Parts: sequence; C-alpha cells; structure tokens
Amino acid sequence: MRIREIEAKTILVRSKLPDADYVVNPYTGCEFGCLYCYASFMGRFVGEPVRAWGDYVYVKTNAVPLLEGELRRWSPRRRRASLLLSSVTDPYHGVETRYRLTRGILTALARERYPGVVSILTKSPLVLRDVDLLQGIPRAEVGMTVTTTDDTLSRFLEVRAPLASRRLSTLDTLHARGITTYAFVGPLLPHFRYQPHLLETLFERLAATGIGSLYVEHLNLKPYIRERLWHALRDEPAEVREVYGGASSDAHRQALDALVNELVGRHGLKLRLAGVLQHGAEKRQVASSPRP
Repeated sequence: MRIREIEAKTILVRSKLPDADYVVNPYTGCEFGCLYCYASFMGRFVGEPVRAWGDYVYVKTNAVPLLEGELRRWSPRRRRASLLLSSVTDPYHGVETRYRLTRGILTALARERYPGVVSILTKSPLVLRDVDLLQGIPRAEVGMTVTTTDDTLSRFLEVRAPLASRRLSTLDTLHARGITTYAFVGPLLPHFRYQPHLLETLFERLAATGIGSLYVEHLNLKPYIRERLWHALRDEPAEVREVYGGASSDAHRQALDALVNELVGRHGLKLRLAGVLQHGAEKRQVASSPRP
C-alpha cells in the first residue's frame, strides 16, 4: 500500500449525487480495492492506472482545518445542506486509524451541532469508534455497503474490505446504540437474477439489523470497470463470466428490478430514491458488451 500525504484546495464539494448536497472525501483512493468500484476513475487525477485501485491512498492532511474554515463561511441557510462522507473513498479504511481525518471532521460537525443530514457510507466496523460523535450530530446516519451474505464472495470481489458478516453485525450494533442506519446494496450482483433466494437472504438479514431503508444500485459496467472485472474473472468458469457479461442488458436489469421491488415490500423496507439506481452512460445490450 502506497500512502502519500497531500494538501487539498477544498473539502466540501458540491455533489452530483441525487441524495446529497455536498460530499466530503478525506482521501483519494481506497485500500479496500473492490473490483466493481466506480470510484477507481479517481486514479486519473493522481496519475494512477485503473488496475492500481486499492494499492494507493492519497491523504488530504489539511482536510479538517479546511472543513472548519469552509463551514465558518457558510450562512445558516447553507448549513442545512446534506453532507455525505464519502462518495469516492471509504471514510473508514485502514489509514483512518493513523490519520483520523474522518474523526476530525465529525468532531468539527459535532461541535457545531451541524443541523443538516450528515450521512456516513462505509464498509468498515471502524465507524463504531466514532459513535460518541455521531450521537452528538442531530441528523447523523450511517450506511453500510453490503452486497452479499457470502463471506467468500465478499472476499473475492471486495478484496481487502471487512467481510460482509462484520458489516451486518456493525449495523446491528449501530442500531442498538441509537444511530439511524441504512444499507447500500450496490452493486446488485448479477447472479441474484438466477438465484433469487440469495438476494432474499440478504434483504432478510438487512431488515433484521433494524434499518428502515436502503439504496440498491445495478452493477456499473463502464469500460474502466469492465477492464478490472474481466481481468479478475479470467480464470472463473464460463458460466460465471457469462452472467457478468450480460449484466448491462435491459432484460437483466428489469428482472432484478422486479425482484428487488417484491423483496423490499416483503421485508418492510423502504427503497430510497424510489427505485433501483443505474448508470445510463454504460447502458447497452449484451451483444455490444465485450466478453470477459
């Protein structure tokens, strides 16, 4: 893991996401190295190739004073904006234990009793370290990305991320500590179309943690992501590669949409943004997708 310290010019960045006004990314890169991660495009801004995703982290050492200064300049009205930590990194990957930038940012927000929604999205149980701060932020919420209940598959696709079982138990603990929680099922793994009982098991387990809502997102198969996935899948059986190769077809997505909508209702969950999210730019039929 290559770690480089840098200084950022800004830390509160206007969001293009539909459910966050601003994003806060204390790091560039992510040591979890998930094969499907759309954020691997960030390498282009620091001169890193796509396949190096997971091998580097650029640490924005001035993130905390930057945030404090930017908040001071915000009007009371602007302070109602929703914040997301984080959109293109994990705020609780391993280097956070050393640099504590996420904790510093949450400390500033708790001191201000920041009135807008402060949403954490992570794959790491390290978020439990900061429950004391989250309890001091009036509208704090924590989301865990959970894509499967299968730890073996989790380790393959999510490389160095904490296992799925640990994320589920983290949601249990956060709920017990009074923190509002949600889940992010993204990406929606292609094999769920053919093994719907596995997706039902995931939704059932998520509902049992006490979450009230979740985001669900289709697999993003933009070219730079396909490059990394196909490389990882090259030794997998042909049927596995075929399932991933067809994951951007309309038929595939419509089948999964119907399944998700059925399971959300069955388990008393609320689907945020009123539907399964997808990336339109890479939408295409199977026939035009490169084979893995």
